Amino acid sequence: MASMELTSTNFETTISEPGTVLVDFWAAWCGPCRNFAPVFEAASEKYPDITFGKIDTEAEQQLAAAANITSIPTLMAFRDGILVFSQPGALPAEALEDLIGQIQGLDMDAIKKDIAADTTA
Repeated sequence: MASMELTSTNFETTISEPGTVLVDFWAAWCGPCRNFAPVFEAASEKYPDITFGKIDTEAEQQLAAAANITSIPTLMAFRDGILVFSQPGALPAEALEDLIGQIQGLDMDAIKKDIAADTTA
């Protein structure tokens, strides 16, 4: 599955869905963003069970501001609606592969339990 364009209209519903969602914040004028784009697209083809979304920070400035994006590219990962990773900078293919493996290996029940404990404390 190729990556999809995320906007303020579909961002919340997309990241809230069960499963893994990777989000690439980018801009056309950004050299590192252009270098990362083929790596992100290749991963989207390799992992059809993961949703890959791209947010053009120029077109979606309010969304980028709400996500506290201060540097691009920035990659965010959500799993079952929970932000589990956020980091600026372009990743090489091997690092993206490793990250995907780590995200898929997360114990979400434990994470949800920790979040619940934090909100009741």
